Amino acid sequence: MTPIQFSFSSAFVLGLLGLTFHRTHLLSALLCLEGMMLSLYLALATWSLQFGALMFSVAPMLLLAFSACEASAGLALLVATARTHGTDRLRSLSLLQC
Repeated sequence: MTPIQFSFSSAFVLGLLGLTFHRTHLLSALLCLEGMMLSLYLALATWSLQFGALMFSVAPMLLLAFSACEASAGLALLVATARTHGTDRLRSLSLLQC
């Protein structure tokens, strides 16, 4: 494993660990998800540059577009949760509430 691959995989694992252990606020969970998506984007971009495959050069941009859509949907959920519940803590959310 090259140092670049190790750094991207460790960034992804750190985002995953942050998502599993620091789930108290919705904003921190969204930031961990965004960090995971950005590490995947950088890994795909360097992978397509390393192999020189023109066919795979579109995949990082597609992943970045999906990441932007995920971030906007997450922020919309954050605003809606903060307006209805008054906080962004995940413990205050329940599926049994209307």
